[in-house]
Amino acid sequence: MGQFLFRCLTAVAGAVIVSACSSTVEKPQPAPLPAVTSQLQVQKIWSTKLGEVSTPLSASVQGTRVAIASTTGDLALIDAQTGTDVWRMNLKERIQAGVGGDGQRFAVVTQNNEVIAVESGREIWRQKLQAGTYTAPLVAGGRVFVLTADRTTLAFDGASGQRLWSQQRNADPLVLRQAGVLSAWNDTLLVGFEGRLLGLNPSTGLPRWESVVGSSRGTNEVERLVDLVSGLSRQGNSVCARAFQTSVACLDASRGAVQWTRSAQGHTGLDGDEARVYGAESDSKVLAWNRQNGQPVWTQEALRFRGLGAPLLMGRALVLGDEAGLLHFLSLEDGKVLQRVTGDASAVASRPVLAGQTLVVIHRSGQISGYRTE
Repeated sequence: MGQFLFRCLTAVAGAVIVSACSSTVEKPQPAPLPAVTSQLQVQKIWSTKLGEVSTPLSASVQGTRVAIASTTGDLALIDAQTGTDVWRMNLKERIQAGVGGDGQRFAVVTQNNEVIAVESGREIWRQKLQAGTYTAPLVAGGRVFVLTADRTTLAFDGASGQRLWSQQRNADPLVLRQAGVLSAWNDTLLVGFEGRLLGLNPSTGLPRWESVVGSSRGTNEVERLVDLVSGLSRQGNSVCARAFQTSVACLDASRGAVQWTRSAQGHTGLDGDEARVYGAESDSKVLAWNRQNGQPVWTQEALRFRGLGAPLLMGRALVLGDEAGLLHFLSLEDGKVLQRVTGDASAVASRPVLAGQTLVVIHRSGQISGYRTE
């Protein structure tokens, strides 16, 4: 969840990917932790362990079950009510991106650039990709969709692994080494390409519409880098997205029309409800915008420089993990700190998820915990 680089970059040349991490700038020291109002009670109800998480991995929720992967090759489907395994396996290969799932099938991508599909705790197929990916596959409609770092979107048959189609856009020489946008809205596949959000036909890969979320700027390749980051906020036809270190925008997904755009300096995704959209800037300032017009509603600066990740709405609270392993619960109404929980000494690895009534949090050490609020 680093602060000031803000992410490693990767050079892309055709199907060849070469790591090219830029240097980081020393970040300011955070202020002392703010007092909490204790208006929210949070209780840990279970804890379990997987391998370490050092690559862009996220959880996949289906009802009260959550699928989680580790970089070291573990893949587990967990009952979020009890913390017990439905099944667990090890692919014996390091995992680069995942998990995507639909409740029946689940998919990850290995560091050897293979997409692997799993059902009932056993591998059912794998396919070699021409480039790596940092984005979890999307499993939906009987298909597995993959977005690779060379700006190619592919669709595979979920049962057999047969490739159904692929679409490629012109690739910038640099892409982010973090998850991009690959999601769904109704019968439209949502894909992030550079600073644009595309609505594709999932059966053919052909575009239905294209909208600009963030525009390139700067004088060199790094400064001109613009890409959409994982973490869309969807409410009805409204879809809101963040362009890395550039802007936040909301659009009408039924026709791809941009409703508003606001300058924003963040590198993690968004969450929101019918009234507002929430996000953390790269200095860990937390903002709320009016969903209809993008006007700022409130700003919380008490957690600056704490390495906050992407937020999650849970009841009346906004939950954010940080690089010290803490969970912060903010009021949706005004951003005040309602509660704070110490999770694990290692950083929160990805955005927490809500499975049923259970908040599931993954740490880089591989500790996974379930929480309930009162």
